[in-house]
Amino acid sequence: MGIRVVYTDLDGTMVGPSGCFFQNEDHSTTLDPAHALIGLHRAGIALVLVSGRTRPQLVEASAIFGADGFIAELGAIVGWDHGRGSRILRGAMPDDLDRIPDPLLTALIERYPGRLEAYRLWHPGREVDVMLRGNIEVAEVNAWLVAEGFDWLTIRDNGIISRAVMPTLDDVPHIYHLVPEGVSKGAAVAFDLARRGLRPEQAIAIGDSASDLVMAGQVGRMHLVANALRHSDLVALLPGYDNVVVEDGGFGSGWASAVRSALPTAWPATI
Repeated sequence: MGIRVVYTDLDGTMVGPSGCFFQNEDHSTTLDPAHALIGLHRAGIALVLVSGRTRPQLVEASAIFGADGFIAELGAIVGWDHGRGSRILRGAMPDDLDRIPDPLLTALIERYPGRLEAYRLWHPGREVDVMLRGNIEVAEVNAWLVAEGFDWLTIRDNGIISRAVMPTLDDVPHIYHLVPEGVSKGAAVAFDLARRGLRPEQAIAIGDSASDLVMAGQVGRMHLVANALRHSDLVALLPGYDNVVVEDGGFGSGWASAVRSALPTAWPATI
């Protein structure tokens, strides 16, 4: 039956670090991603944005790109019908909690002075997860969470960001999400496919980080844009998957190439 839906990460995959859909990695302008997006829509293939962004941010982005739905907060929220329909996936979060406790967040940040901080600009409007930035060892933080009695929580690396956002940090800053166990982009994709009545082989996913790679287990084919290979944690995980394609191009051009792979045979390269 062919591909019926494309699940795509947004920042660093579909758009660049500046959020622009019309720039290559060298900042030259391009219409290649736009042509691919038009081809996707004309072929009648659904587009679902999968991101660490919040519900309101993805409702807006979905309208701009003509997306059929979205997965927000790294898999905690699945939305459809322009946000009018949605489901919150709580994972292992205890029933007596509505969100991650503030004292825990404070203790975690104090444990890594100068190396971890709340991403205040992107924090408002979050319903389930907590967004942070800095440079820490994910395995070390997850072990600390277990030792502190928060084994229902996990921290995820969602990719590299510009050094400019943390100029005093010696290392390259990353985006991290503190989310309940069981919440992931992969679990959300599985839920959405079931909701649509589709099989994994009728879907592809596109991403650039380890948090995106977990979608590979739920779709027929996973595409990584070339800049994904800058993430050592992602590269270490690649041998565990046999359905991953690494595109030659980075965000934008690599995304366009992945989208074209989902189009019907002999579909025009440009529209």
